[in-house]
Amino acid sequence: MGTIEQICLEGTGCYGAGLSRWMRQRGHHIVEVNRPDRQTRRRRGKSDAVDAEAAARAVQAGTATAIPKTGDGAVEMIRALRVARRSAMKARTQAVNQLKALIVTAPDTLRGQLRGLHRAELIRTVTRWRPGAEPDTLNTVTKFAMRSIALRYLQLNDEITELDRHLHRLVTQAAAELMAVKGLGAETVAALLIAVGDNPERLRSESAFAHLCGVAPIPASSGKTSRHRLNRGGDRQANHALYMITVTRMAWEPRTRAYVARRTAEGKTKSEIIRCLKRHIAREIYRLLVPRTPAQPPSCRELATAA
Repeated sequence: MGTIEQICLEGTGCYGAGLSRWMRQRGHHIVEVNRPDRQTRRRRGKSDAVDAEAAARAVQAGTATAIPKTGDGAVEMIRALRVARRSAMKARTQAVNQLKALIVTAPDTLRGQLRGLHRAELIRTVTRWRPGAEPDTLNTVTKFAMRSIALRYLQLNDEITELDRHLHRLVTQAAAELMAVKGLGAETVAALLIAVGDNPERLRSESAFAHLCGVAPIPASSGKTSRHRLNRGGDRQANHALYMITVTRMAWEPRTRAYVARRTAEGKTKSEIIRCLKRHIAREIYRLLVPRTPAQPPSCRELATAA
């Protein structure tokens, strides 16, 4: 058996995360590979041996070069908090929808009392009800059910508040420079940090970061036709974070508003302008997410700008 130079793994962000960390702690170089394409599977079939050979060939040929996320630092802690927060937000929205659905079918006296109330006032009103320990009429049972949902809403609201506090603290510690940028909040920065991971040096350039976020146009040229198409891949949560930064800056930042006015005069649509701005903002954020080391040379674009 020869010397192990590098190990290729599939699914390092889910089922292979533990194995990836275990091997990295023992000094092995890990390369992330995708599953074999469908054409290869139709031709050669599907088995563990066939998949392992395809992964090894992809690494040897240089087509698989992605370095997986380490998943052992502050960004992984932020990701865990966002998972809990996202599920709590979804459950809170579901509770409100269920409460409003019960109002629609409630007895006339209850429906008349609750119809038209805003969310906060509705929750306060319902939680003050005392339907009794053994409700046995339609009125009291409906009150009991609605009060149960309202209390669940308050509990989820407290849970989200606590998660937001921890999330803001960790994000500020992990990316103080990004949090200092006007227009960027903890939720937006967290999504970008999670896309990059605990080892941002794995991204070779700002172009790689743009592709990771799905904001780099994809070449779709053929013959004399030269064009690009919309990139629908990448991390969709990071893409949404860049979108929120873009529309926020379009509303208040003078530089962005001037850019929008100029591109509109050139005949660009609002969607096209937003796509261009997302690409520019990705370049700006990359410089804050991945600080350049002294050994890292400047990019070709920066050399051209300096010249």
